[in-house]
Amino acid sequence: MKDFGGKLAVITGGGSGMGRELARQLVAEGCDVAMCDVSAENMAETKHLCEDEAPQGIVVSTFQADVSDEAQVGRFCDYVGEYHDTSRINLLFNNAGIAGGGSFVKNERSEWDKVFGVCWNGVYFCTRAFMPMLLEADEGHIVNTSSVNGFWASLGPQTSHTAYSAAKFAVKGFTEALVNDLRNNAPHIKASVVMPGHVGTSIVTNTNVVLGKPNAPDLTAEDLSRARARLAGRGLPAEDMTDEQVREAIARIATNFRENAPTSAAQAAAIILDGVREERWRILVGDDAHAIDRLVRGAPEDAYEEGFMEQLRADAGWVVGR
Repeated sequence: MKDFGGKLAVITGGGSGMGRELARQLVAEGCDVAMCDVSAENMAETKHLCEDEAPQGIVVSTFQADVSDEAQVGRFCDYVGEYHDTSRINLLFNNAGIAGGGSFVKNERSEWDKVFGVCWNGVYFCTRAFMPMLLEADEGHIVNTSSVNGFWASLGPQTSHTAYSAAKFAVKGFTEALVNDLRNNAPHIKASVVMPGHVGTSIVTNTNVVLGKPNAPDLTAEDLSRARARLAGRGLPAEDMTDEQVREAIARIATNFRENAPTSAAQAAAIILDGVREERWRILVGDDAHAIDRLVRGAPEDAYEEGFMEQLRADAGWVVGR
């Protein structure tokens, strides 16, 4: 699919980050966009940006939905057909994701399941729901966002990261299997798995909203105690910090993740769309993603040892995942 003009793209998680930038870049090329997100407010901002930048006649629709809920995904699919008056789509970007739910042992099951549900079930439910509309199109492409944590299940040896990593491994495996499945049964549809490194998005803040956790200004005494433990795990002298200093540190982590990332959301979206044009089934995003991929392939048995993390910091300046 060399040209996105005149096509219809469905984007999950379109309210911010890479989803927003994918929408903006697609409409600029003359592609209609249908997006969903849990935040109606964020989507409204994305739609406003798109309509300011889009050629005349481009249609942008929004639908509030949680992709971990199959019934809501079904309603979103029906809405796309009705709003855009069509039985077909050309592009499906399964982009929605949250972090959290780190430890299978210590984290609450509800948080673990929610993270896994958004990051994996959302991909599965949306691909199931929109497959008939992709089959109806003359050409189609499914783009599933995994992560470097889809081939390296870690943020470092001292950090539990099982929910997100397990989901992203599932997304990677599913997409790789789809490549052959589609060749055999629907050769006009392609599939790509996207594996970003550290991209500047609001995933830290958005995750807290989805999981019902307070962001920095609203931390309670109990929240502050947990926050101190997390900061101590990062090597910070949390026990000596005042409550206000803890709040500031937590807020700074979210801000730094977004603003100091080596790859911006706009750059990531451009890399993804170039990968789709080139029909690459494997799209690494960011120099850090390429470095992690190279190191894991070179020494898979060492991938979860402290020495590996030290080499990764030296080679790519890598601190955190997507």
